[in-house]
Amino acid sequence: MSPGGAAIAKADLRPAFRMRRRRAMVHAQAPLQQAALAELRPQLVGGRHLGLYWPIGSEPDLRCLQEIRGSDGPAALALPAVRPGREGLELVYLSWRPSEPLEADACRIPAPAAAADRPPLQPQQLSLLLVPALAFEPGRGIRLGSGGGWYDRLRADPAWAAVPAVAVLPTCCVVPQLPGDPWDVPLDGWLCETGLHWRPR
Repeated sequence: MSPGGAAIAKADLRPAFRMRRRRAMVHAQAPLQQAALAELRPQLVGGRHLGLYWPIGSEPDLRCLQEIRGSDGPAALALPAVRPGREGLELVYLSWRPSEPLEADACRIPAPAAAADRPPLQPQQLSLLLVPALAFEPGRGIRLGSGGGWYDRLRADPAWAAVPAVAVLPTCCVVPQLPGDPWDVPLDGWLCETGLHWRPR
């Protein structure tokens, strides 16, 4: 499939998978949260941050991960934010405590408030990135997202690609094949109601 054809196919697939995810999350939300709480505690390594996301629409809500405590206290959390960078808008991760205020980023999604004392986190400061998905192909690690391309552009940087990243979605949206694009950066696994699954290396 040509890159142009893949882009068209992805656009055609999004409405169907958005509806599938919305219907599934009525029953999948609670077990997915339980799986996240059970599986992700070991990913809090050496005080590094867990890259959460702020849920919008029917995206799985994993804000329950605020409850996780490591050996030295509450989990270190981070949220993504789209904000102006050196070459236009870019996705960055900012440290976040649940008690801190949020403000809309450039995509109108709640994110930590910008402040001079809150510089973007570096890749080595994160242990895992949780990435919402409409659909996921385990074989090649291809994710169908909302179409903004923010995560692929971030992870085009080898340092960010080295941070483990998993799709978060209900089991019914894990499918054998999805169209791909040359700029797709494969994810390392997926989190669903049945737990955290890693792709074979």
